[in-house]
Amino acid sequence: MRRTERPWLPMDQIMSPETKAAIVVIDGDGTAGERIAAILSRQRYRVYVAGSVTEGIGLIGDSRAELALIDCQAVDAELCTVLGEIGSRFPSTYLIVSSPRCQLKRAAQLAGELSVEWFSKPITSADLIGRLDSLLRIRELELGNRRLQLEQELLLLQLETCQQDFHQLIREKTESLQKAHSEIAQTEKLAAMGYLAAGMAHDIRNPLNSISLFTQLMRQNSIDPDQEEYLGKIIKEIERIDAIIRKLLNMSSRSRNVTSDVRIDRVIDTALEVFAPQIETGKIRLERRYELTPPPIKADAAELEQVFTNLFLNALDEMPGGGRLGVGIAVEEDMVVVRVEDSGKGIPEHALPRIFDPFFTTKPRGTGVGLPVVKRIARLCGGSVRVERSSREGTVVRLEFPVCREEALRSS
Repeated sequence: MRRTERPWLPMDQIMSPETKAAIVVIDGDGTAGERIAAILSRQRYRVYVAGSVTEGIGLIGDSRAELALIDCQAVDAELCTVLGEIGSRFPSTYLIVSSPRCQLKRAAQLAGELSVEWFSKPITSADLIGRLDSLLRIRELELGNRRLQLEQELLLLQLETCQQDFHQLIREKTESLQKAHSEIAQTEKLAAMGYLAAGMAHDIRNPLNSISLFTQLMRQNSIDPDQEEYLGKIIKEIERIDAIIRKLLNMSSRSRNVTSDVRIDRVIDTALEVFAPQIETGKIRLERRYELTPPPIKADAAELEQVFTNLFLNALDEMPGGGRLGVGIAVEEDMVVVRVEDSGKGIPEHALPRIFDPFFTTKPRGTGVGLPVVKRIARLCGGSVRVERSSREGTVVRLEFPVCREEALRSS
């Protein structure tokens, strides 16, 4: 049969808001389709008639038909294949099949499998209209249920995403709060130590100076080599006590906050010069990796030098038999990044969370004040310090300092 190029309705009815659903009639013998189309068009349905399955599938897609009515003479495997194809390609198009009464039993067996509405021929116009109206109402309800189910699934997915985001936000805020509490506790500890250290420095240094003076006088008048050796050891221990007091004062004292534009590579080179004899005699291989000329940072040059002095001292202590000391400078976004590496035995994993705590040390003769000083000064410069990596092959300490604002603006 020739494909119908337009629906079986006058143009004024097609455009009318009262026009009902679109129905595609697939008629294989070319007679029933015309009759069904005439009946349905009088009920204001938009009806399209196709003479073949291929033509019908095209019409269903073009018209977005709500129903497809297939008139057949036999219920067989080929028909089932056709129905399955239409159902998979157009899930919102409901199918209704008219077949001879003798095929009704076979149709009933397949009805549940294919979700297809069946009726036997012949059928009156009233019955046909009634069946179609009922099927359209069922379709509307089922599609509404599908939409509601999809909306529910979407809402559940959105709710789950919101819950995940909320939990992530809580975790981040909790971690931030814990970090803030830790920083406050450390600041309070350093402040308390400041008062303690200031008092200790006065109370200890006065008798210490006396001991040092009398020891030096005894050493000048000493003739016995054994006494000379013992007095030398006393002076050495006095110097060690004095160095510990200075470290305590440095760790707890407030910064003078006298900052200027500082080239960090020059500060590092100055700090390395102090250790040049120890590097040379200790079989230490020094590696400098400076990425071009780093931009200046805001810092107190003397305090910044103390940072690297402490780090280099720790690194060299870890390599008594020789090794590699590496210093790298790079620029990442608006930060100057410095990495201090050594090939020592590394920091024990259990000690990593506490290495910046005052008085915590992993060394038998350590004081636990070097790294807290490093952290305090780095923070005063607006930067940070952390252990980037530590293993039996060595340790990498990473420091970050913000580039001077004027330099950052020029770069951008």
